[in-house]
Amino acid sequence: MSVVLGLRTAAAVTTAKAVAALSRRLGFGGGTALPGLVADALAPGLASRLAAQLGHGCILITGTNGKTTSARLVRNIAQAAGYRPVHNHSGSNLMRGITACLIEATDVRGRLPQPERCLGVFEVDEATLPEAAAALSPRVVAFTNLFRDQLDRYGEVDSVAALWRRALAAFPPSTTVVLNADDPAVASLADACRGPVLFYAVGDTSCAVEQIEHAADARWCPACGREYSYSAVFYGHVGHWVCPGCGRTRPAADVEATAVEQSPGHPLGLSLSTPSGQFDLSLPLMGLYNAYNALAAVSVGIALDVPAEAIQSGVASFTAAFGRQERMTVRGRDVQTILAKNPAGLNQVLRAISAEKGPKNLLFLLNDDIADGRDVSWIWDVDFEMLAGQGVLVLASGRRAADMALRLKYADIDANPPIEEDTEAALEAALALTPEGERLYVIPTYTAMLQVRKLLARWSQRPPFWEEA
Repeated sequence: MSVVLGLRTAAAVTTAKAVAALSRRLGFGGGTALPGLVADALAPGLASRLAAQLGHGCILITGTNGKTTSARLVRNIAQAAGYRPVHNHSGSNLMRGITACLIEATDVRGRLPQPERCLGVFEVDEATLPEAAAALSPRVVAFTNLFRDQLDRYGEVDSVAALWRRALAAFPPSTTVVLNADDPAVASLADACRGPVLFYAVGDTSCAVEQIEHAADARWCPACGREYSYSAVFYGHVGHWVCPGCGRTRPAADVEATAVEQSPGHPLGLSLSTPSGQFDLSLPLMGLYNAYNALAAVSVGIALDVPAEAIQSGVASFTAAFGRQERMTVRGRDVQTILAKNPAGLNQVLRAISAEKGPKNLLFLLNDDIADGRDVSWIWDVDFEMLAGQGVLVLASGRRAADMALRLKYADIDANPPIEEDTEAALEAALALTPEGERLYVIPTYTAMLQVRKLLARWSQRPPFWEEA
């Protein structure tokens, strides 16, 4: 593929690479966003020109929860299939992050090596999807789920769904759209699609919970306003649904988990039915929500016509992304960091932890920075009660540690949870109080997760997350 790149592009790329190197050298960060911001100011529309070199086009993955894990799985599947993925593995998912990722993959002239093998795999922020799609002309776009998240930034789920529909209506008929059939808010996006649609779902109802959770958001049919009826609920508003008013129902799945094995302490096992045939997967993660992440990734692989063997191989080589069930050994303790940033996501984290055997040593960190969302009232919609009586050690930290401690108190997890606002001091205390050989679960919001990960990586002699592929 021949793409003409001018002197302005080369100058912008060279400057951005220098900015990234300086940022890392001075310890300001990984250079995962600022270089893209600088480059786009110097050469507007740079991402489009760089992405035009991707010989196999690109994949966009968006949604409230699971973007990073799903994109990482797709990256592994693409590698196993012989592609050379260009992937924003740092999780920097605004346009500046995608531009920075493309710049990092090029030489100083802005040229991709082996462009004929390159496939873009980009995690994309929910609100950034229209801009990213217009700039990158994706061949496949996958949606994970739609839940309430950062209401002060995104608004209610209906606002995000409307934004997505407008974006989908502008996609060319050649774009394949991958949708979660079990999430009615995502499944309904099919109405706006002009090209092929691939649905994925969980068919194994043995994973269902007894009743719909407080964190359920998309509970009413957008067509007639009636509340959905469920024959099986997996989490939040995700499950086997039907509208009793207009008859709108969960679509048949193209990729379906016919069996889900969730044994505590063991990898997540899936038996899948796909257009490519039936096969099994094993994923070194816990929680049903990760089964959906795997299904989204497999569906993207199917859309790319990747053989089942490559899909299995790619998933088998998966390792957790930073802060997403990432595990490190620190001072003889097994520390597992699990990002939780909204009610639906945290409920699934708590459900997975409560199913694990052994004592529960828990450190919750709640921040209210812009990237977390200023409004922390969402913690009162989380079912912390499922951990009542299980916590041997419970600490609250972060800028809003007192709010978290109060919620834990009312959930009967601990009558007076210790409070330590400073992240480093809280981690030190939690490690000291966790017996050697036991696991410490660290459950932070986004900005707290970045602080936690930096400290744990230093203590366990791991590289920064932007250096880990």
